[in-house]
Amino acid sequence: MTSTVGVIYSSINEENVPELTKRRSMGSIPFGGRYRIVDFALSNMVNSGITTVGMITKNNYQSLMDHLGSGKFWDLARKEGGLILLPPYSDETEHLYKNRLEALKGASAFLKKTKQDFVVLADSDAVYKLDYSKVIDYHISKNADITMVYHEHEPEKSHYYMTFETQDDGKISDIEINPTSSGVKKNYINVMVARTSFLLRLIQDAIQHGYKSFGRDILSPGVKTYNLYGYKFEGYYATLSSLKAYFNANLDLLNKQVRTEIFGERDIYTKVNDSQPAKFTDTAKVKNSLISDGCLIEGTVENCVLFRGVKIGKGTVVKNCILMTDNIIGENCNLSYVVSDKNSVVRDNRVLAGCDVQPYFINKGSLI
Repeated sequence: MTSTVGVIYSSINEENVPELTKRRSMGSIPFGGRYRIVDFALSNMVNSGITTVGMITKNNYQSLMDHLGSGKFWDLARKEGGLILLPPYSDETEHLYKNRLEALKGASAFLKKTKQDFVVLADSDAVYKLDYSKVIDYHISKNADITMVYHEHEPEKSHYYMTFETQDDGKISDIEINPTSSGVKKNYINVMVARTSFLLRLIQDAIQHGYKSFGRDILSPGVKTYNLYGYKFEGYYATLSSLKAYFNANLDLLNKQVRTEIFGERDIYTKVNDSQPAKFTDTAKVKNSLISDGCLIEGTVENCVLFRGVKIGKGTVVKNCILMTDNIIGENCNLSYVVSDKNSVVRDNRVLAGCDVQPYFINKGSLI
């Protein structure tokens, strides 16, 4: 593996899922029964041979720190390099960064200190598996200044997204931000490779010119100036662009093909909790669902993802739901298309229903 450092934004695009980021960063959103969203970008880096990773924090990052700890579950608890939490401030100001470029300004001292040849920048708002070393090899073969990874699909409208066009050799010829036209596009998935020295020069130039946006002020006009290349990612990809997208991405894991692609071969690592096995009573009926450790199932569960410690009472029917850690659903309830945050309680005889385009959301720690 070429000398490479990784940088992960833990709090970018939180506006897309305000329901889930009121009390936590984007990266610490629970997913798939036992994971956090940051696990995917972080595991991709570790599996690609990157052993120095800077995690850019912002606000509400206590749960992220609790989850990451020293980085030992990703083999990043090291004397040199390893997992390093970066403060949400730059050397120039005491205010929190407002955008991606200001976050990079704050991380520039970290990048200078690592002295690695290349840097991989990634967001923590998506579910995918990618070998970053292949992107770096492609980047070197093209003698690119920046290589941007894209996935071809019709994007769901979100707070901010970027698409681009490429020539036959992969060179980016045009960049659009929040395009209005519909259809399948080359959507930038917020994974980028650059030579570290080149990125640091861009950051310094941005500071001198007072630039505010990495996309609008640097990448978009840079099409004519820099060698920008696109790398096509063809695997499963889901971004948390809305609560509906989060709901759909969790339920995608009920598809065996998706589970095999995401969790087969190279592992997705996460914090390990030693919980007791799930318990199913004689009255339990479970179909096409993911049930995590520590659950107690006495009712009917169908097409659901249940996190650790969820309890489903007798006579209760739960269908097409995402129930996070330590949810308690009473007896004789009926839940359909519900996303319930952690530590919530639904009392007996309650009926809650959303729909496939707009799930019903229960806030963390609610009593209904």
